[in-house]
Amino acid sequence: MRKNYQNSLAFIFAVEEINKDQHLLPNITLGFHIYDNFFHRSVNYDITLSLLSEQKQGFPNYRCGSQYKISAVVGGLSSEASIQIATILGLYKTPQISYGAGHAVLKDKTQFPPFYQMVPDEASKYEGIVTLLRYFRWTWVGLTVSYDDSGEDFVQALQTMFSRNGICIAFTEKVPLILFQMNGSRNHIFSIQDILAALTVTKANVILVYGDTSSMQHLKLVLNAYGPLTKTFPEKVWITTGQWDLTTSILVNDWYIKHFHGSLSIATHKNDVPGFSTFLQTFNPYKHQHYFTLQQFWSTAFECFMMPNPYGTLSNLTKCTGEEKLESLPDTEFSLHPFLRNIHFNNSAGDEIFLNENMELSVGYDIVNWIIFPNKSFTQVRVGMIDSQAALDEKFIIEKNAIIWPEKFNQTLPHSVCTKRCHPGYYRKTHEGKPSCCYDCFQCPEGTISDKTDAYQCERCAEDKYPNKHQNQCILKGITFLAYDELLGIGLASAALSFSLLTALVLGTFKHHQNTPIVRANNRDLTYLLLISLLFCFLCSLLFIGRPSRMTCLLRQTAFGIIFSLALSCVLAKTITVVLAFLATNPGNKMKKWLSQRLSYYIIVFCSMIQLIICSIWLSTTPPFPDLDMFSHVGRILVKCNEGSGTMFYIVLGYMGFQASIGFMVAFLARKLPDHFNEAKFITFSMLIFCSVWVSFVPIHLSTKEKYMVAVEIFSILASSSGLLGCIFAPKMYIILLRPKMNTKDHFKKKKLYNDSQGYFCNDTNFSNSSRDLG
Repeated sequence: MRKNYQNSLAFIFAVEEINKDQHLLPNITLGFHIYDNFFHRSVNYDITLSLLSEQKQGFPNYRCGSQYKISAVVGGLSSEASIQIATILGLYKTPQISYGAGHAVLKDKTQFPPFYQMVPDEASKYEGIVTLLRYFRWTWVGLTVSYDDSGEDFVQALQTMFSRNGICIAFTEKVPLILFQMNGSRNHIFSIQDILAALTVTKANVILVYGDTSSMQHLKLVLNAYGPLTKTFPEKVWITTGQWDLTTSILVNDWYIKHFHGSLSIATHKNDVPGFSTFLQTFNPYKHQHYFTLQQFWSTAFECFMMPNPYGTLSNLTKCTGEEKLESLPDTEFSLHPFLRNIHFNNSAGDEIFLNENMELSVGYDIVNWIIFPNKSFTQVRVGMIDSQAALDEKFIIEKNAIIWPEKFNQTLPHSVCTKRCHPGYYRKTHEGKPSCCYDCFQCPEGTISDKTDAYQCERCAEDKYPNKHQNQCILKGITFLAYDELLGIGLASAALSFSLLTALVLGTFKHHQNTPIVRANNRDLTYLLLISLLFCFLCSLLFIGRPSRMTCLLRQTAFGIIFSLALSCVLAKTITVVLAFLATNPGNKMKKWLSQRLSYYIIVFCSMIQLIICSIWLSTTPPFPDLDMFSHVGRILVKCNEGSGTMFYIVLGYMGFQASIGFMVAFLARKLPDHFNEAKFITFSMLIFCSVWVSFVPIHLSTKEKYMVAVEIFSILASSSGLLGCIFAPKMYIILLRPKMNTKDHFKKKKLYNDSQGYFCNDTNFSNSSRDLG
């Protein structure tokens, strides 16, 4: 049933229901007249003037014999018609109640004071449209609007709202009004080429239609011509507004309404009214024979004529009936205004009815799904609701699973976008001069993610997280450090403990054989001190394994530096002692007075004290502390000791290198001294290994990251310490354990005689004295 007939029947039903109810308007009977303007401006003015004239002749202010008082005028359906009617009725303060118009100019109560809108605010409709588009993620939509001020206002309002919500307009086509002549067969129809071209080339699957019934007749002609021209049908999701009637037809009987199957409509909210269905079923048109609209409806619906040639009687519809008198206006012009302004009730359908401050009906909108059947009959199914007055979570309600989409989409959610969406892990980049909805997708740069569809930019993860493989999610970083329970930590800890045990074994062996010549020959106490310092060198490497704490960070480098300086000081003292011992054996040499333990201790204390001072300055100024390295490795947080001052760390290493260099040079110069006194050649090799290890350490340490940097330092500690232990003490342990006969005084005497025969000069007495002094 077409909308104009629906409105007529609903109006008749409402009047009859009011007249039946003695409590609503006691002792008052409502009467009415129904007029059809046939979508013509001139007819609007003609009807309005006839309401204010005697015998409906169009002469306002002429009141003679009128028996009826006009309380109000209901209409028109379109904004244009309502403005035309309101312009005249406003002069007579006659209330006008509109059930379809929503133009912004009608809110001006200084220009149209007696105008009341029984439809919701247009702004809430716009918001509902935007909400609907955003809900289904339709960002590329076409606009087809009426070629009038209402259509222009609609486009401007939506352009502003679309730009704020990331929605773009694929095309905008303005549909002009169909012009026709009632007394001839010639129809003047505007060109349809532009609209057809837009429908053919657009990638938009959603088209928004705005306009009243008359202005949309041209769109129906376009759709009627679309099939034969393109051999296909424009299966789009049409979103229509509630002003226009899908089924109204003036020029042709078949408008191919199947184009609108699966479309959505934003219509004024309504509920089923009790008794209305019964009224429609029992309606008798002969009770209203004087209403041409109803007669035409009845003739069209049942393919019969209640009167011949209904179009030929068009002039009779405007003749004055004598039922209205202009002199009755002063008595009634203000009678309905207070009632309408304070209206607030629940109607028979259960809806709360009231007008807001702009005299607009405060109800929401229904989202209606159009379902077209093969026989071209159709039904409307409510699938959602928009209510700006409702609570936040109830402003927009939709049942998307209940929507029937056009057949083209196979009941899957249609997409209406300019370009394919950028999936998470990508970001969108718009080309200059193109709409913001037309863009290219690019992979997020390394180290960034996007966890949303169509992200405008990629973001970095928090410091304790890192991007996953697809760069669409941040993953919590793992904590890493050189731990005792991992393979590398187990290996290094085992090596440190093994070398410590070996050093303790050597110390115990030397202690057990402390009175043998090979132990006494090079200062027994220095040997013990050197072995103890090497033992602690191996053990201090354990401070580098495990999760760093404040205490271990303070002790790591300082303990390592001080203990190693002590060991190097012992080696240097032993080397100098060997040189002085050899020089003291020469007759008349005065170096013998320096051969005492005090000199060795002075060297050890002096050299170690310098390192101790350096470390004290380091700890007092910029002490090491536990730190988290978030960026050295993707996916892991390195727990490490921040040295506080890299300069102080390298000063400590540099001082140890200086000590090793001095020891190497002294040992190298003394390497050819007689064998029974000489440790110099073994010290030379040990210092060479020590220097090689730590010279190699610096570039390797700077080039490695994470826990491997710590492992390199541990390895350097173990390698250099084991070099000292092996080169200096391995030959002695070989003699003590495997060649005990060589560890006797007689053997040394025989070796002395052999050396004498080779040109070396010393005597037994000096050897014995020197051995006692050194031991």
